[in-house]
Amino acid sequence: MPSVFALFAFVLLVVGGYGYTNQPAQEPPWTQVVPGFAFSPYQAGQSPIDNIEPTVEQINQDLSLLAGKTRAIRTYTVEGQFGDIPEMAAAYNINVALGAWLSPDLNANATEVERLLDVSKSNSRNVIRLIVGNEVLLREDLGVQQLTAYLDTVRDATDIPVSTAEPWHVWLKNPELANHVDYLAVHLLPFWEGIALDDAVDFSINTYRQLQETFPGKPIVVTEVGWPSNGRSIKQAVASQANQAKFLRRFIQRAEQESIVFYIMEAFDQPWKSDLEGSVGGHWGVFDSFRDAKFATDSPVIAIPQWKLLAAASIVVALLMTVLLLIDSAALRDSGRTFLIFNAFAVSSLIIYVIYDFTLEYHTWASVAISVVLLLGVVGVFVIVMSEAHEWAEAMWYRSRRRLLSPPAVSTAKTESLFQPFVSIHVPAYEEPPEMLIDTLNALARLDYPNFEVIVVDNNTVNESTWRPVQLHCAQLGERFRFFHVKPLSGYKAGALNYALEQTCEQAEVVAVIDADYRVQPNWLSDLAPQFEKAEIAIVQAPQDYRDGKENIFKSICHAEYKGFFHLGMVTRNERNAIIQHGTMTMVRRSALEAAGRWGVDTITEDTELGLRIFEQGHEAVYIDHSYGRGVMPDNFTDYKKQRHRWAYGAMQILRAHAGQLIGFRDSKLTPGQRYHFVSGWLPWIADGFNLAFTLLALLWSGLMLFDPIAFNAPPLLISVVPIMFFLFKITKLFTLYLVQVKANFRTALAATLAGLSLSYVIGRATLSGLFVGRKIAFIRTPKMASNLAVLQALNAARDESILALMLLCGVGLVYFQLGFDSRENLAWCLVLVSQSLPFLSALIVSILSTAPNRDSVQSLEKAA
Repeated sequence: MPSVFALFAFVLLVVGGYGYTNQPAQEPPWTQVVPGFAFSPYQAGQSPIDNIEPTVEQINQDLSLLAGKTRAIRTYTVEGQFGDIPEMAAAYNINVALGAWLSPDLNANATEVERLLDVSKSNSRNVIRLIVGNEVLLREDLGVQQLTAYLDTVRDATDIPVSTAEPWHVWLKNPELANHVDYLAVHLLPFWEGIALDDAVDFSINTYRQLQETFPGKPIVVTEVGWPSNGRSIKQAVASQANQAKFLRRFIQRAEQESIVFYIMEAFDQPWKSDLEGSVGGHWGVFDSFRDAKFATDSPVIAIPQWKLLAAASIVVALLMTVLLLIDSAALRDSGRTFLIFNAFAVSSLIIYVIYDFTLEYHTWASVAISVVLLLGVVGVFVIVMSEAHEWAEAMWYRSRRRLLSPPAVSTAKTESLFQPFVSIHVPAYEEPPEMLIDTLNALARLDYPNFEVIVVDNNTVNESTWRPVQLHCAQLGERFRFFHVKPLSGYKAGALNYALEQTCEQAEVVAVIDADYRVQPNWLSDLAPQFEKAEIAIVQAPQDYRDGKENIFKSICHAEYKGFFHLGMVTRNERNAIIQHGTMTMVRRSALEAAGRWGVDTITEDTELGLRIFEQGHEAVYIDHSYGRGVMPDNFTDYKKQRHRWAYGAMQILRAHAGQLIGFRDSKLTPGQRYHFVSGWLPWIADGFNLAFTLLALLWSGLMLFDPIAFNAPPLLISVVPIMFFLFKITKLFTLYLVQVKANFRTALAATLAGLSLSYVIGRATLSGLFVGRKIAFIRTPKMASNLAVLQALNAARDESILALMLLCGVGLVYFQLGFDSRENLAWCLVLVSQSLPFLSALIVSILSTAPNRDSVQSLEKAA
């Protein structure tokens, strides 16, 4: 019942949020006929840049649409069919401020001016003004003397008032220009000044008055005034449809009061202008490029007129996501369900709004392709967020565990009656330090279990002095221990394990695997082997643990990072019989192992792949969340990375090979819960892969922004917000779970989070390679008991990450110094670049920490659990 209340509350929150942010704003009505519109009749898909021009019929249709809405239009050129506009406009009683386009091409200018005079003479009835050049001085296409020469020529040849159109500041900067015009044709576009909407009209009127004071007696016509309905922001100026409506309705009222003659910028959206002015360039029209009005002129202004539809869509998507998330949630507390419902509503609202924002843009085929990729990326991020949220909820907010996590307490008197199958313990070794392996064998010799054997397979070790002491020690330990040195032996660890399987005694029912560095506890088999009495159990797994976690700072934080998988991820996966089988402290029923085809030699994570094959046959696994032994961790960051690269690459090999079974295209006995955990469990690694690709694309895009800031604006705000939110979600989850569930102290939780982030690059590279290259690579042994790296070697170990971090931070600096943070989009994009750099900086920090000297304890960082 509390979940129903939570669901209802979030529905109200979505509706209330949309309703609150879309309250109708009372603005001055726009009911009168306006003095004029800037008129560019290009349709969607047309562009003067590509020489795709509107037809005469299309121009005539545009004029008919404006008939009765305006008294005049302002044009920009008389080339081609544009010179026929005055004649067509006359049929609709529309006057024309006729413009001639001036450029650095003097020959083209001469032709343009000549036709301007011809057209004005032929249409003197409705050509009321002439405008020679548009923002010529602003673009620095011509000098002042060149421009005034054209103005003087036209003025001498006509009685129609003549001017040139420039922004207000250009007139103030070049006051001598006023001596060569009959009136000032002024552009007042406060958006480009970065003026906030609420101050924009006052700014425009005050600027107009400043021009009046500077040029007394000279008539002023505002030939462009407006606000874009979409695109990037500039300082305090935000482009939106609601802001466009508010600005124009307020300005029109003030202009009427001040008797200002003006032309609204502009009648119709011109998508082609985005190539010249960036994302806002195509959104200045009162009508969109399909000739639909963008807003009502007399009713209250609503920020998103379709907000009810968006709210409904958000709720429907959220409900569908909630159903999926809560299908198997009986073990969750109400707080866990509420957390999942909250995430469902937050994610669905963002998805719907991103899609809505996408529909407001004008798109070319190229932009559609890029946008679709971005949208798919956004949806992918949200899928990963929801799977991570689900794991988060099941790790923190559970009532009880449904499947066995700890061995049942058994009295000593009943020990003899327990099921005690014969266990063959296999220890694969390659180039292992003999003293370490001997320590492992001594621990196995102390097992308090009656029925077991130990088979040591040393494969391909070259130096006899490395393996011979182990062989001799096995002989000393007795007939339970058998040693095999095999050279050559293919298949790496899987090959060694298959060889050991061939040497296993006939009576062995269970095969157990121990790594060469592992020191087991005496009660390991006596506690866990009885689980195999149940015929359906094929795997019994205990967590991997480490004994050198206090050796130095580096190992301390690595130890905490490992715990996240073994004591969180494995626990939640066990709830649906979907644990990852890992290659030490694992026990597998021999018959199931052989029926599944033995250890796989086509993957470098043979343990996990075998576990999945056993699940595909319909067997069950048991996870005992208790440490029964401890090994040693990688000694430096290089080896730490190699180990994680092997895990991630191997996971992708498995995903490729078993995609049919996991998706359901091939027959298997996998349950929906198992499919879910195997796919969702690898999604964060896949996310690291695509995040690495995103980082490279972000660097490329930042370079394009610096090279051509007009054509390549910063991505839309929402596209930047999504990766930032994903990064914050990721580190919050990691930190919270380490702190609360792993029981780490604050510093250790922070350090473990740092260690997790430091592996993002190597995991990303491994997953991309494993998914899209898929070639078989060699099994890379993780060296143990090696010496610490020197500082220079540590820096080299994180070389790639350091270079990427430096490039990202340099990108932030260059964007700031060259483009500034006047645009919210620029600032948000730089925050994206900073967030992308943090995992790479983490790698550098962790690598340097790996050079710290060993010591007996690191109590400043960890209070060991």
